[in-house]
Amino acid sequence: MPNFLLELGTEELPASFVSGSAQQWQRLVPATLAEESLTNDSINVYATPRRLAVLVKGLPVQQLDREEEVKGPPASSAFKDGKPTKAAEGFAKKQGVEIDALEVRATDKGDFVFVLKKIPGRMSADILTELVPQWINKLEGKRFMRWADGDLKFPRPIRSIVALLDDTVLPITLVSGSDTVKSDRISQGHRVLYTPPTPLGGVSIPQAEDYVECLRAACVEVDRTQRKNQIKAQVEAAATKQGGYADITEDLLEEVTDLVEWPNAVVGKFDEEFLILPPEVITTIIVTNQRYFPILKSPDYPELLPYFITISNGDPAKAAIIAAGNERVVRARLADGQFFYKADLAKPLEDYLPKLETVTFQEDLGTVRAKVDRLCKIASLIVNQLQITDEEQADVARAALLCKADLVTQMVYELPEMQGIMGQKYALASGESEAVATAIFEHYLPKGAGDNLPQTITGQVVAIADKLDTLVSIFGLGMLPTGSSDPFALRRAANAITNIIWAAQLPVNLHQLLAQVVAEFTAARPETPAELLAQLYEFFLQRIRTLLQEEKNVDYDLVNAVLGENDPEYTERALRDLLDALERALFLQQIRNNQTLDLIYETVNRSTRLAAQGDLDKVELEPKNAVKPELFQKSSEQAFYDAVVQLVPQTLLCKQTRDYQQLVDSLTEIAPTVSNFFDGPESVLVMDSDPEIKQNRLNLLGLLRNHARVLADFGAIVKS
Repeated sequence: MPNFLLELGTEELPASFVSGSAQQWQRLVPATLAEESLTNDSINVYATPRRLAVLVKGLPVQQLDREEEVKGPPASSAFKDGKPTKAAEGFAKKQGVEIDALEVRATDKGDFVFVLKKIPGRMSADILTELVPQWINKLEGKRFMRWADGDLKFPRPIRSIVALLDDTVLPITLVSGSDTVKSDRISQGHRVLYTPPTPLGGVSIPQAEDYVECLRAACVEVDRTQRKNQIKAQVEAAATKQGGYADITEDLLEEVTDLVEWPNAVVGKFDEEFLILPPEVITTIIVTNQRYFPILKSPDYPELLPYFITISNGDPAKAAIIAAGNERVVRARLADGQFFYKADLAKPLEDYLPKLETVTFQEDLGTVRAKVDRLCKIASLIVNQLQITDEEQADVARAALLCKADLVTQMVYELPEMQGIMGQKYALASGESEAVATAIFEHYLPKGAGDNLPQTITGQVVAIADKLDTLVSIFGLGMLPTGSSDPFALRRAANAITNIIWAAQLPVNLHQLLAQVVAEFTAARPETPAELLAQLYEFFLQRIRTLLQEEKNVDYDLVNAVLGENDPEYTERALRDLLDALERALFLQQIRNNQTLDLIYETVNRSTRLAAQGDLDKVELEPKNAVKPELFQKSSEQAFYDAVVQLVPQTLLCKQTRDYQQLVDSLTEIAPTVSNFFDGPESVLVMDSDPEIKQNRLNLLGLLRNHARVLADFGAIVKS
């Protein structure tokens, strides 16, 4: 069972492409081999900054022979009077068989000609030679480039190809204009640490299965997982040696893994005087700008030691020189940060507000200062809906005013990642309250999926106000997200607003709030499209629907039952009370999971579907307003009516307390009565020939539907 090795040797690849391309090949290679019926024992993908490789073990020498049934023309066209026609002869010739091999079989569409072809298996070597260019050309990523004078695109120029089936080189050629790369068995070792046997030599791979060990001998660790584990272990050991703890974030570890081929941890030091800077400034410079690992005094507290760890791809014997060079760079950056920090602290945060008038938020929406004014108004509208103290209201107003002031400080200008963080530091230094300072930081949260949400009421209100202003303003310009294009992150903003309301249990009436904010925006911009509010309502409903399904794991039909489908009343209800919408969705999923829903589904769903043929208002709950008992003809009608009468006070109480279990219990209790109305010995024909009796029965069903609608639109629920 032969093994196959493919390695693309390249110039230094972007770190993001190294891991991304490996993940793509991990999907693509097995899929294409399976399509060709090339079974295998294992597939391993390897990646470094200078190469992408795949090693397939246990391939067959060739495909198995197989049979393929091919359908031909109708029998009536293929044979006339028992003799083959030109249609039959042409089909046989095309399939490479004799006329005698044709068979006539009956199908649903009549008799057709079939042929059973025996297809000999192809040699694996031939198939692999065809697949390799596909594997290369199907890789996707950002910033692909052309090189030389050809049209072949790749993130960096491809300089070599190793293609071995066991010890045999498979003939593969890549042509990019006048630049031609042909396969052989020669790979490249580490640029610094490996000395080839000849000046132009490389690493000769005798057998495909020898690849990993041959490259390790040449100081290249091609196994990405091994390289990552080595880096983590070296960083932790280096931090321990300095008496501290390594601050290893997963993102940085992943990136550094794809920057080196033979990792070597080098410790650098910076002057202790720089520790007066906020830890976030130092870590941003060290981590974000330099891709180094900071060292903490304690694993539970962000106080730093004056050291950092870099992962070198150079000669370990030159570690001191490498450290000195890194220290010079860090020292210069920290000195700049120290200067910016001291300069920014020279005046209180509020004094930066006028400068916001020089910064454009969006060309058609004016300055950031104008955005702050809008944000403050929205924050006050939210406050009016909440039961919070006068002190909290004052904190919200102050935080809303100051939340963008740090954007025009020198530190944030140089390090944009520090927005909000420096605002919090400068607010405290300016004598602002802890609540205001924290809200300035929190109003940017969450910064992405899975990020923390604001934890303080002040931060929550300002965060919602900021995101809502962006949504309404950008929508107001007609710049709605389309497909995957969402340059202003409007979907993320709507998701954040919803999640903040849910997590903090804020009784925010989003339906009313959106209407108020749109009214303010339209007053300032009369040319605003009339459909703006409807677009925002629909947009939020889409986001709520997605969050319920993807994050809360609620079945799609139950989400429809809560949010409604083309149901304005349910749409408005969900936006008026997002907490209730979430609670009802989770409750429906719970009773589906424990099968309680099954006890009421049939009767309520059937009633709902039939009630749609009547005209009873969907909010009516009182039987005496909708049903005439004197029109009853069967005892089942009276029993149904009496059951709904008893249901009224329970449903009204449920609306007040949101105790939906009580409603479900009541619906479960009357389910046999409703079932008897439909199918029992005293069952009735709802669609009676007498219009008045028919309407009376439809109203009776409509009442049950309306009581159930306090929980959900059962007409949208699909039977489990």
